[in-house]
Amino acid sequence: MATNALLLQAGAWLAAASGLLGLATVGAFLKGWNFRFRLVGVTSFTLLLAASCAAFAVSYSPRRSIEGALTVPVVYDNGGDLVVAAAGADFPNQAVAPTLEQLASNLRGSGRNSSDRLVHVRLRQLLPQADGSNKPLVLGEAVRELNSGAVILVPAATGRTGN
Repeated sequence: MATNALLLQAGAWLAAASGLLGLATVGAFLKGWNFRFRLVGVTSFTLLLAASCAAFAVSYSPRRSIEGALTVPVVYDNGGDLVVAAAGADFPNQAVAPTLEQLASNLRGSGRNSSDRLVHVRLRQLLPQADGSNKPLVLGEAVRELNSGAVILVPAATGRTGN
């Protein structure tokens, strides 16, 4: 069963339970039972859980998995128009395009403050230099349009350095 379907079913069961608890709460007030105020708390909390499960089920979107893509850590994200991920020294060239596409398609668009509604996703590798420092080499770049969700792979310039 999919996660969002499971959450919707759990929300429905919790809503039914809160309805039954609500009836028990009304009955407890009519009969003057001592634990009636505890039932108010339990009923409201169960109703809150039902609403939370339903809201999460509606908003949940699973991450895309693209064949041939490797998992790489994101090392820089300015929250706007640039995301940089780090590739290891033994990163295969044939995995660059699927990895960039997977990274770009899994970005969440809400909350990003890019003026042109584009996010540039770069995959970079650190090349060790003779003086002991490292030089970044951009292996590839993808651009994601936040409005449509489309991902465009940008051809990498050979030997391009930068962040």
